[in-house]
Amino acid sequence: MRVARQRRLLTAAIVGAILASALPARAQDPMRGVDLNSPEMSQAEMSRAEVEAVLAAAKARGTPADFTATRLSGLDLSGLDLGQAILRSARLNKTNLARSDLTGAVLDQAWLLAADMTEATLVKASLFQAQMRGAILDGADLTGARIAGDLTRASLRKARLVDADLGADMRNQSMGLMRGVLRSADLEGADLSGANLSRASFEFASLRGANLSNANLTSAELAGADMTGATVAGANFANADVTSARLGQLVGAETSTLESARNLARAVRQ
Repeated sequence: MRVARQRRLLTAAIVGAILASALPARAQDPMRGVDLNSPEMSQAEMSRAEVEAVLAAAKARGTPADFTATRLSGLDLSGLDLGQAILRSARLNKTNLARSDLTGAVLDQAWLLAADMTEATLVKASLFQAQMRGAILDGADLTGARIAGDLTRASLRKARLVDADLGADMRNQSMGLMRGVLRSADLEGADLSGANLSRASFEFASLRGANLSNANLTSAELAGADMTGATVAGANFANADVTSARLGQLVGAETSTLESARNLARAVRQ
Protein backbone atom coordinates (compact mmCIF):
# COMPACT_ATOMS: atom_id res chain seq x y z
CA MET A 1 0.00 0.00 0.00
CA ARG A 2 2.85 2.40 0.84
CA VAL A 3 4.54 1.79 -2.52
CA ALA A 4 1.28 2.35 -4.37
CA ARG A 5 0.64 5.57 -2.49
CA GLN A 6 4.17 6.85 -3.19
CA ARG A 7 3.67 6.06 -6.88
CA ARG A 8 0.39 8.01 -6.91
CA LEU A 9 1.98 11.00 -5.19
CA LEU A 10 4.86 11.00 -7.67
CA THR A 11 2.44 10.83 -10.58
CA ALA A 12 0.43 13.69 -9.10
CA ALA A 13 3.57 15.81 -8.82
CA ILE A 14 4.52 15.11 -12.45
CA VAL A 15 1.05 15.93 -13.77
CA GLY A 16 0.94 19.07 -11.62
CA ALA A 17 4.26 20.18 -13.05
CA ILE A 18 2.97 19.65 -16.59
CA LEU A 19 -0.10 21.77 -15.87
CA ALA A 20 1.84 24.52 -14.14
CA SER A 21 4.34 24.78 -16.99
CA ALA A 22 1.52 25.21 -19.47
CA LEU A 23 -0.44 27.87 -17.63
CA PRO A 24 1.57 31.13 -17.86
CA ALA A 25 0.90 31.56 -21.58
CA ARG A 26 -2.84 31.99 -21.99
CA ALA A 27 -2.80 30.75 -25.59
CA GLN A 28 -1.37 27.40 -24.58
CA ASP A 29 -3.61 24.42 -23.95
CA PRO A 30 -2.98 23.14 -20.38
CA MET A 31 -3.65 19.59 -21.63
CA ARG A 32 -1.04 19.76 -24.35
CA GLY A 33 1.34 16.83 -24.08
CA VAL A 34 -1.11 14.75 -22.03
CA ASP A 35 -2.37 11.59 -23.75
CA LEU A 36 -6.03 11.46 -22.74
CA ASN A 37 -6.44 8.00 -24.28
CA SER A 38 -3.65 6.47 -22.24
CA PRO A 39 -4.54 3.97 -19.49
CA GLU A 40 -3.37 6.56 -16.96
CA MET A 41 -6.10 8.95 -18.05
CA SER A 42 -8.88 6.65 -19.25
CA GLN A 43 -8.85 3.47 -17.15
CA ALA A 44 -9.67 2.80 -13.51
CA GLU A 45 -7.40 0.97 -11.09
CA MET A 46 -10.21 0.28 -8.63
CA SER A 47 -13.75 -1.05 -8.84
CA ARG A 48 -16.78 0.62 -7.27
CA ALA A 49 -16.76 -2.05 -4.56
CA GLU A 50 -13.13 -1.25 -3.73
CA VAL A 51 -13.92 2.47 -3.57
CA GLU A 52 -16.78 1.72 -1.19
CA ALA A 53 -14.43 -0.36 0.97
CA VAL A 54 -11.95 2.53 1.23
CA LEU A 55 -14.79 4.88 2.16
CA ALA A 56 -16.06 2.49 4.84
CA ALA A 57 -12.58 2.03 6.32
CA ALA A 58 -12.00 5.80 6.42
CA LYS A 59 -15.36 6.35 8.10
CA ALA A 60 -14.51 3.74 10.74
CA ARG A 61 -11.21 5.56 11.44
CA GLY A 62 -12.90 8.96 11.44
CA THR A 63 -10.57 10.28 8.73
CA PRO A 64 -11.19 11.51 5.17
CA ALA A 65 -10.89 8.87 2.46
CA ASP A 66 -7.71 9.48 0.46
CA PHE A 67 -7.80 8.87 -3.30
CA THR A 68 -4.87 11.11 -4.19
CA ALA A 69 -3.84 10.58 -7.85
CA THR A 70 -5.97 7.43 -8.02
CA ARG A 71 -7.25 6.37 -11.45
CA LEU A 72 -11.05 6.23 -11.27
CA SER A 73 -11.95 7.17 -14.83
CA GLY A 74 -15.11 5.64 -16.28
CA LEU A 75 -16.40 4.20 -13.01
CA ASP A 76 -20.00 4.42 -11.85
CA LEU A 77 -19.65 6.17 -8.49
CA SER A 78 -23.12 7.68 -8.59
CA GLY A 79 -24.84 8.30 -5.28
CA LEU A 80 -21.76 7.63 -3.13
CA ASP A 81 -20.93 9.61 0.00
CA LEU A 82 -17.53 11.11 -0.84
CA GLY A 83 -17.85 13.99 1.60
CA GLN A 84 -14.47 15.41 2.69
CA ALA A 85 -12.68 12.89 0.45
CA ILE A 86 -9.24 13.81 -0.83
CA LEU A 87 -9.28 13.43 -4.61
CA ARG A 88 -6.33 15.65 -5.40
CA SER A 89 -4.97 14.86 -8.89
CA ALA A 90 -7.38 11.91 -9.18
CA ARG A 91 -8.42 10.80 -12.68
CA LEU A 92 -12.20 10.94 -12.94
CA ASN A 93 -12.61 11.39 -16.68
CA LYS A 94 -16.09 10.28 -17.83
CA THR A 95 -16.79 9.05 -14.30
CA ASN A 96 -20.42 8.93 -13.21
CA LEU A 97 -20.72 10.98 -10.02
CA ALA A 98 -24.37 11.86 -10.45
CA ARG A 99 -26.11 12.61 -7.13
CA SER A 100 -22.91 11.86 -5.22
CA ASP A 101 -22.08 13.80 -2.05
CA LEU A 102 -18.74 15.60 -2.40
CA THR A 103 -19.32 18.14 0.35
CA GLY A 104 -15.97 19.64 1.34
CA ALA A 105 -14.08 17.30 -0.97
CA VAL A 106 -10.62 18.27 -2.22
CA LEU A 107 -10.53 18.00 -6.02
CA ASP A 108 -7.53 20.23 -6.66
CA GLN A 109 -5.76 19.33 -9.94
CA ALA A 110 -8.30 16.53 -10.47
CA TRP A 111 -9.21 15.43 -13.99
CA LEU A 112 -12.98 15.42 -14.52
CA LEU A 113 -13.22 15.67 -18.29
CA ALA A 114 -16.79 14.88 -19.42
CA ALA A 115 -17.59 13.61 -15.91
CA ASP A 116 -21.28 13.34 -15.04
CA MET A 117 -21.92 15.25 -11.81
CA THR A 118 -25.63 15.83 -12.35
CA GLU A 119 -27.28 16.92 -9.08
CA ALA A 120 -24.08 16.20 -7.16
CA THR A 121 -23.42 18.06 -3.91
CA LEU A 122 -20.13 19.97 -3.93
CA VAL A 123 -20.83 22.46 -1.15
CA LYS A 124 -17.56 24.11 -0.09
CA ALA A 125 -15.56 21.71 -2.26
CA SER A 126 -12.13 22.79 -3.52
CA LEU A 127 -11.68 22.65 -7.30
CA PHE A 128 -8.41 24.50 -7.73
CA GLN A 129 -6.74 23.89 -11.11
CA ALA A 130 -9.28 21.14 -11.85
CA GLN A 131 -9.78 20.10 -15.48
CA MET A 132 -13.54 19.84 -16.07
CA ARG A 133 -14.02 20.49 -19.76
CA GLY A 134 -17.34 19.13 -20.99
CA ALA A 135 -18.41 18.04 -17.49
CA ILE A 136 -22.13 17.84 -16.68
CA LEU A 137 -23.14 19.61 -13.47
CA ASP A 138 -26.81 20.25 -14.18
CA GLY A 139 -28.63 20.87 -10.90
CA ALA A 140 -25.41 20.43 -8.90
CA ASP A 141 -24.93 22.35 -5.65
CA LEU A 142 -21.60 24.19 -5.55
CA THR A 143 -22.56 26.65 -2.82
CA GLY A 144 -19.45 28.20 -1.32
CA ALA A 145 -17.13 26.10 -3.49
CA ARG A 146 -13.70 27.35 -4.61
CA ILE A 147 -13.58 26.88 -8.38
CA ALA A 148 -10.42 27.99 -10.16
CA GLY A 149 -10.56 25.40 -12.90
CA ASP A 150 -11.38 24.88 -16.56
CA LEU A 151 -15.09 24.26 -17.21
CA THR A 152 -15.02 25.10 -20.90
CA ARG A 153 -18.18 23.77 -22.61
CA ALA A 154 -19.42 22.35 -19.30
CA SER A 155 -23.15 22.18 -18.58
CA LEU A 156 -24.31 23.80 -15.34
CA ARG A 157 -27.99 24.31 -16.10
CA LYS A 158 -29.85 25.30 -12.92
CA ALA A 159 -26.73 24.64 -10.84
CA ARG A 160 -26.31 26.44 -7.50
CA LEU A 161 -23.13 28.48 -7.18
CA VAL A 162 -24.32 30.77 -4.40
CA ASP A 163 -21.35 32.52 -2.75
CA ALA A 164 -18.97 30.36 -4.82
CA ASP A 165 -15.49 31.73 -5.49
CA LEU A 166 -14.50 31.60 -9.16
CA GLY A 167 -12.38 34.72 -8.96
CA ALA A 168 -8.74 35.01 -9.96
CA ASP A 169 -6.12 33.95 -7.44
CA MET A 170 -3.79 36.94 -7.54
CA ARG A 171 -1.32 35.35 -5.11
CA ASN A 172 -0.07 32.63 -7.48
CA GLN A 173 0.84 34.54 -10.62
CA SER A 174 3.88 32.30 -11.17
CA MET A 175 1.34 29.57 -12.03
CA GLY A 176 -0.53 31.77 -14.47
CA LEU A 177 -3.89 33.44 -13.90
CA MET A 178 -5.85 30.87 -11.94
CA ARG A 179 -9.58 31.60 -12.15
CA GLY A 180 -12.85 30.02 -13.23
CA VAL A 181 -12.90 29.43 -16.98
CA LEU A 182 -16.39 28.76 -18.35
CA ARG A 183 -16.01 29.58 -22.02
CA SER A 184 -19.01 28.37 -24.04
CA ALA A 185 -20.44 26.81 -20.86
CA ASP A 186 -24.21 26.47 -20.36
CA LEU A 187 -25.33 28.16 -17.13
CA GLU A 188 -28.94 28.74 -18.10
CA GLY A 189 -31.02 29.25 -14.96
CA ALA A 190 -27.98 28.85 -12.69
CA ASP A 191 -27.87 30.66 -9.33
CA LEU A 192 -24.63 32.63 -8.96
CA SER A 193 -25.94 35.11 -6.43
CA GLY A 194 -23.23 36.57 -4.22
CA ALA A 195 -20.52 34.69 -6.15
CA ASN A 196 -17.03 36.07 -6.68
CA LEU A 197 -16.61 36.05 -10.46
CA SER A 198 -13.83 38.61 -10.64
CA ARG A 199 -11.72 38.08 -13.78
CA ALA A 200 -13.55 34.81 -14.47
CA SER A 201 -14.08 33.93 -18.12
CA PHE A 202 -17.62 33.50 -19.48
CA GLU A 203 -16.88 34.20 -23.12
CA PHE A 204 -19.73 32.90 -25.33
CA ALA A 205 -21.33 31.24 -22.30
CA SER A 206 -25.10 31.04 -21.83
CA LEU A 207 -26.27 32.85 -18.72
CA ARG A 208 -29.88 33.08 -19.85
CA GLY A 209 -32.16 33.49 -16.86
CA ALA A 210 -29.23 33.13 -14.45
CA ASN A 211 -29.27 34.80 -11.04
CA LEU A 212 -26.25 37.11 -10.77
CA SER A 213 -27.63 39.31 -8.02
CA ASN A 214 -24.88 40.80 -5.82
CA ALA A 215 -22.22 38.90 -7.78
CA ASN A 216 -18.76 40.42 -8.21
CA LEU A 217 -18.07 40.53 -11.95
CA THR A 218 -15.18 42.97 -11.76
CA SER A 219 -13.00 42.58 -14.90
CA ALA A 220 -14.90 39.41 -15.86
CA GLU A 221 -14.74 38.30 -19.49
CA LEU A 222 -18.31 38.28 -20.84
CA ALA A 223 -17.65 38.84 -24.53
CA GLY A 224 -20.27 37.06 -26.61
CA ALA A 225 -22.11 35.77 -23.54
CA ASP A 226 -25.91 35.50 -23.62
CA MET A 227 -27.35 37.07 -20.45
CA THR A 228 -30.90 37.44 -21.71
CA GLY A 229 -33.34 37.60 -18.80
CA ALA A 230 -30.61 37.33 -16.14
CA THR A 231 -31.09 38.93 -12.73
CA VAL A 232 -28.26 41.37 -12.05
CA ALA A 233 -29.55 43.42 -9.10
CA GLY A 234 -26.61 44.68 -7.05
CA ALA A 235 -24.04 43.03 -9.35
CA ASN A 236 -20.67 44.74 -9.84
CA PHE A 237 -19.70 44.95 -13.53
CA ALA A 238 -16.75 47.33 -13.10
CA ASN A 239 -14.42 46.92 -16.10
CA ALA A 240 -16.14 43.70 -17.20
CA ASP A 241 -15.82 43.17 -20.95
CA VAL A 242 -19.29 42.83 -22.49
CA THR A 243 -18.30 43.05 -26.15
CA SER A 244 -21.10 41.48 -28.25
CA ALA A 245 -22.80 40.19 -25.08
CA ARG A 246 -26.60 39.90 -25.20
CA LEU A 247 -28.00 42.03 -22.37
CA GLY A 248 -31.71 41.98 -23.11
CA GLN A 249 -34.49 41.91 -20.51
CA LEU A 250 -32.11 42.11 -17.55
CA VAL A 251 -33.78 42.18 -14.13
CA GLY A 252 -32.56 44.74 -11.61
CA ALA A 253 -30.01 46.36 -13.93
CA GLU A 254 -30.76 49.77 -12.42
CA THR A 255 -29.21 48.68 -9.10
CA SER A 256 -26.13 47.15 -10.70
CA THR A 257 -22.98 48.86 -12.00
CA LEU A 258 -23.63 47.65 -15.57
CA GLU A 259 -22.92 51.13 -16.92
CA SER A 260 -19.32 50.80 -15.75
CA ALA A 261 -18.76 47.69 -17.90
CA ARG A 262 -16.19 47.87 -20.69
CA ASN A 263 -17.33 48.02 -24.34
CA LEU A 264 -20.97 48.47 -23.30
CA ALA A 265 -21.65 50.29 -26.56
CA ARG A 266 -20.71 47.11 -28.42
CA ALA A 267 -23.16 44.93 -26.47
CA VAL A 268 -26.60 43.89 -27.74
CA ARG A 269 -29.09 45.51 -25.37
CA GLN A 270 -32.58 44.85 -26.77
